[in-house]
Amino acid sequence: MNGTGFVESASDRMDTIVGTLLLGGVLTSLALIIAGLTWRWLATGHTASVLDETLAGHDVVELVGADLRALGQGAVRPRLLISLGIVALLLTPYLRVLASMLFFAFVEHNWKYTAFTAFVLLVLTYSLVLR
Repeated sequence: MNGTGFVESASDRMDTIVGTLLLGGVLTSLALIIAGLTWRWLATGHTASVLDETLAGHDVVELVGADLRALGQGAVRPRLLISLGIVALLLTPYLRVLASMLFFAFVEHNWKYTAFTAFVLLVLTYSLVLR
């Protein structure tokens, strides 16, 4: 039962999970990017140089690896927060598709939708990791 006294269907629960994932990912990304930009602005009076780096030619694994190394070394800087925000934003739709695929496979037992969603997940994986 939900807060209104009605029994939620599996589809309603999935909508709630997906909505929460999307909202959480976007808000986390926004918070990290704003924190990084604010920190940079307070430290230097401008934000321009923190955004000079390009992400072209980098995949998510490289970004996450570099960010984790920086965190491990205690090198928390404005650029790291912005990078983590970008990674969170990139991974948000990936997690949404992964959650959908798991839902179709284990809750709905709908193998056709599971296969379609797995294909979308494969394409997203290719675009995030292998390109």
